[in-house]
Amino acid sequence: MAGLKILTVQDIPQVWELSNAEGWNQTEKDWRFLIENPGNVCLALEQKGKTVATATAMNYEKRVAWIGMVLVDKAFRGKGYSKLLLSELLNRLRSFQTIKLDATPAGQPVYQKFGFKNERVINRMILESLEMDLPEFENENMPTVVQTTDIPEIIKYDAQVFGDWRKNLLEYLIQKNSENAWVLSQQVEFKGIALGRKGTRFFQVGPLSAESEREAKILLSQMLNKLPHQPVVVDVWEEKMELINWLVNIGFIKQRQFVRMVLGENSPEISEKQFLICGPEFG
Repeated sequence: MAGLKILTVQDIPQVWELSNAEGWNQTEKDWRFLIENPGNVCLALEQKGKTVATATAMNYEKRVAWIGMVLVDKAFRGKGYSKLLLSELLNRLRSFQTIKLDATPAGQPVYQKFGFKNERVINRMILESLEMDLPEFENENMPTVVQTTDIPEIIKYDAQVFGDWRKNLLEYLIQKNSENAWVLSQQVEFKGIALGRKGTRFFQVGPLSAESEREAKILLSQMLNKLPHQPVVVDVWEEKMELINWLVNIGFIKQRQFVRMVLGENSPEISEKQFLICGPEFG
């Protein structure tokens, strides 16, 4: 029988090997961020010294918990390991008002048994390589690279849109990708932000939030133009059809879907301003 353990930085090589074997995009640095971030809950099941299953929960200001990295080694599936880890996670997250996750279609029925409700659908889209320069938008303010002085306002803007504070996550993304992190503003008013990170297989663009679809495309064009001939992945809300069609026109293809699910009270997000999420492990 596998034993329950709390993940530590010493486990990073094993858990990264586990996620990498599944073709997931997380890097060892992403795992380190999850494990070292104070307040997070990162669990695993271990058998004979080998990590065979994982599940994590990001702690957003002790109000919203974000479940991710629910992963079981192929050789150990069918033993109820994911349910065991989820039960333990939820037990440790009882003080949170809201618990959220982005489920694959295969995982959705499992989460429903724990009381999670469907909220929205996310389309994962991939681009193997951008082979053209995207045209600039005329008569528009253009994004600027994030400066240290922008970070407090970025955190505040993201909190309004996402529904809670994600200071640690945003600072991590900006630190790891400072040359391709963008803010769009008009005078002193924020119009949008676009962040991202380099993954094992793709550059993940997101979160991307903006006041309008046009401003979202301005930010996304700026970021993509800095990623020529690189594979890129985005997770875009299904209802953002204008943006999805624009992505298809420049070469993105739909790969799969996720379903946003929630347990408990929903956070007061501004959904119309959200265009790309940060990825299923972060929301």
